Amino acid sequence: MNENILLPTDFSNNAWRAASYILQLYAKDSCTFYFMHAAKLKVSSAAIRSNKLSTIMAENNKLELNELVEKAKKTYPNSKHEFKIVLSPEDLQDAILQAIQTFKINLVVMGTKGASKAKGIFFGSNTVASILKIKDCPILIVPEESVFKNPAQIAFPTDFNRFYGEELEPITTWSSHFNARIRVVHINEKENLTPIQETNLEQLKKVMESHLHSFHWMRDYDNVAQGVKDFIDIHDINILAMVNYKHSFLENLINEPIIKKLGFKTTIPFLIVPCITEK
Repeated sequence: MNENILLPTDFSNNAWRAASYILQLYAKDSCTFYFMHAAKLKVSSAAIRSNKLSTIMAENNKLELNELVEKAKKTYPNSKHEFKIVLSPEDLQDAILQAIQTFKINLVVMGTKGASKAKGIFFGSNTVASILKIKDCPILIVPEESVFKNPAQIAFPTDFNRFYGEELEPITTWSSHFNARIRVVHINEKENLTPIQETNLEQLKKVMESHLHSFHWMRDYDNVAQGVKDFIDIHDINILAMVNYKHSFLENLINEPIIKKLGFKTTIPFLIVPCITEK
């Protein structure tokens, strides 16, 4: 496995925790990690023309990025890991999109504050904006409270209302690479599936044939979020994987009023896979 992994950072503890998680996850793999800081200047035109402020800020940011690289090398020494720094004058989302194309990024890793520290909102505003804008690269969201564990169990919630094809490749690749079981979970009665859902279920079974997997039904749940939360606890799930498409469970997660109402909280990372048909 040879990966190019983007680590956007605002130099916070949350960003470092995300970097720490992925450095441990890919400890056995050859990877190039790109520590990136994006800072779009919001200063007067006079200051921009003088270029003095932007130069000072760039020098300080470059220094902090290099310090992050040294911290990573010291904390997780690994001859298979290479580090590079990226400074961008764009806003975060545009900087990420540019980096994905320029450096052929395979995975974007971001940290986020937990719900209890964000007034009931699971994803921060930068994270939400990135999820909505990035359509051509998987994103791993690492909550502030995450503690690294090898991903032996991956939960994949689905309502079977759509057919999944190539977009599942990041999930199945992780399953094979980390020897992790994909636990496909449907929050409803199996007997209540529509004909379309039945067809999609059978197709999904074929996709999963060559991977360690199992199918599960969480019965008697009116609240999908609660069903997923309980499933995570029951099966000691290490990664929650979701495909980013319209009207999905993920869409509910990034809707602030719904999160406040449901109180969805978890400390495990989210692997968010873009939907190929909605790019």
